[in-house]
Amino acid sequence: MAKKIIKKVKLNVPAGKATPAPPLGPALGQAGVNIGDFVQKFNAQTQSMMGETVGVALTVYEDRTYDFIVKTPPVAGLIFKAAGVEKGSGKPNTAKVGSITKAQLQAIAEKKMPDLNANDIEAAMKIVAGSARQAGIEIKG
Repeated sequence: MAKKIIKKVKLNVPAGKATPAPPLGPALGQAGVNIGDFVQKFNAQTQSMMGETVGVALTVYEDRTYDFIVKTPPVAGLIFKAAGVEKGSGKPNTAKVGSITKAQLQAIAEKKMPDLNANDIEAAMKIVAGSARQAGIEIKG
């Protein structure tokens, strides 16, 4: 028989650098998860993505066991990194803060493809381009 799910938690955590300190510790504590065990497993699994913030979907079961799925980094973070800016524009339609090339756009779309609701790379590129436009980042080329 399948285990009964009691809670689902979604978090954004720095890859390879998770600690039991807030905000991660309290969120896991409320879900009834062994914080030290989770931090150790998460850091081991995300060691190769060091320096990026990744999404985590955590499913907690009735017997306090859990499963987690590590997602790809957020699109906005990848766009800002490629454009070399700290944050997006406060007025994206009038004030542009940076630009990325079509090649960078395609690389971001390919990296994000497993988590996007797109059938092919062209559709994924359109999704990423929309996020860039909303952040005040131009696409050149």
